[in-house]
Amino acid sequence: MTSTDVSALIEELRAKGIDVIRVSYPDLIGVDRGRDVLLEELETTLGHGIAFCRAVYHTSPMGDVVPVQGGVESGLPDISAHPDLSTLTDLPWEPGALWCLADTTVLGGAPAEESPREVARRVRERLAELGLSAVVGPELEFYLLEEDTASPTGWKRYADAPGNVYVVGRKGDPRGVLLTMLRYLRDASLRVTAANHEFCGGQFEINLDHSDLLDAADRAFRMKSAVQEIARHEGMLATFMAKPFNDEGGSGFHLHVSLVDQDEQNLFGDPGGEHGLSEIGRYAIAGVLAHAPALAAVLNPTINSYKRFGPDTLAPWLIDWGLDNRSAMVRIPPERGAASRMEVRLGDATANPYLAIAAIGAAIYLGVRDKQEPPRPLEGYGYDPESAPKLPQSLPEALDALEADTELREVLGDFFVDSFLTYKHNETERFAHFVTDWEFREYAYHL
Repeated sequence: MTSTDVSALIEELRAKGIDVIRVSYPDLIGVDRGRDVLLEELETTLGHGIAFCRAVYHTSPMGDVVPVQGGVESGLPDISAHPDLSTLTDLPWEPGALWCLADTTVLGGAPAEESPREVARRVRERLAELGLSAVVGPELEFYLLEEDTASPTGWKRYADAPGNVYVVGRKGDPRGVLLTMLRYLRDASLRVTAANHEFCGGQFEINLDHSDLLDAADRAFRMKSAVQEIARHEGMLATFMAKPFNDEGGSGFHLHVSLVDQDEQNLFGDPGGEHGLSEIGRYAIAGVLAHAPALAAVLNPTINSYKRFGPDTLAPWLIDWGLDNRSAMVRIPPERGAASRMEVRLGDATANPYLAIAAIGAAIYLGVRDKQEPPRPLEGYGYDPESAPKLPQSLPEALDALEADTELREVLGDFFVDSFLTYKHNETERFAHFVTDWEFREYAYHL
C-alpha cells in the first residue's frame, strides 16, 4: 500500500471508532504472539515492522527460552513482524480493535525460516510446481473448563455430564458459551460453519469452511486463539490439550483435504477410478501413509499427545486408510465429484495449525511427485495390529522418524525441522527428569 492508501485507511478506521490494531503471529507451538498497536502508529509500523526477540519462537509453555539455532547462541537477536493488512479483520470481543496477522523477517529482510506461516507458504509453492493447490477444511475439538479450587489443577470440566454427544442447546452448554463463540468467530470473518458438543463432557468442536492451504491455516490458528480468548472473557479456560483427563477421550484436529487444479477443479475424485478416486487422489493418500511416522511428530507434538492414541479410542493407532471408516488414520468420506477428499484424522488439537497443514501438504506433494500407490483400504474396525503398521507410540519415537525422513525434511525446510527437533528434544528431556503425580501415587506408600 502507498502512504496515501495507508493514510486513507487510517482515517476510515478512525471514523468507525477503531483505535487499536492487534498484530500477531504463531510461535513454533502455535501460541499467539504479538502486540497491540495504536492506530496512529500503524503507518510507522508498516514501514519498519515490530521488533521482537527471535527467541520468542523458541519459548516453552513455561516461559523458558529453549536454545534453538538463531536464538541464545546468536545473542538473542531481533526479528521484525510486518503486518499483513490483507488479513485485517474485526476483533468483535474487543470493541474498537481490529486484528491482523504478521510475517516475520530476520536482519536483511529474509523470512524467518522457522516461521510456521513461512513453512506453510513454502509447501503451498511446492504443490504449485505440480500445478496443484491443496484445499483444506479444519475441524478442531477442545474442552471448556471452569475454576474449581477443590481440584488439584484448579479446573473442572464445564457442564460435565455423560452422553451429551451432539446435543444442542443449554443441555450440554447451560451458559450458551458455544453460541457466543460461534457468533464472534463469524463476525471475525473466520468462515466457521458449525459447532457442536462433542463426545465427552465439556468437550466441543468448531468446524471451519474449506479454503486454500495457507488461508485455512491462518483461520485455524486464529480460531484457536479466539476460542481461548473468548473463554477468558467468560471466566473459563479453553484447552486444546490432546488428552487432559484420564477418564475422558482426547481432542482431535481433523483435516479434510482435496486437491484442485489452476481452474479450481477437484482432482481428487474420478467417477471411473477405483472407489471413485483419481490417480492423484490415490497418490495423495499414499504420500500421507508413507510419511505418517514423521507426520506424527508435527501433528501430535507433545508428550501428552500419545496418551490419546490406542485401540477403541476413535483416534488413530495404525497407519491405514479406509472408505468412510472412522477407525482409520485416513478416512475417505462418501461424497464424490467436487466434494471428493480425504479426512486425515491423525492430528490432535495441540498441533500448530500452520505446521500440521503444511506437513500434510508436504506428504501429499511427495506422494503425487513420486506417484506412490496406497495399499488396499481397511475393511472393518481398524485396531488390529496385524493389519497395518503402528503409528509412533511416543514423542521421542516420532521425532526420530521426522529426523530420518529426509524427503519430508527437504520440503518443510531443514532449518525449520532442525529448529523444531531441538525444541521438542528439550521438551522430552525436561519431562524425563520430572516426577509425576502417577509416580508418587504408585511408589511412595509401599516402596
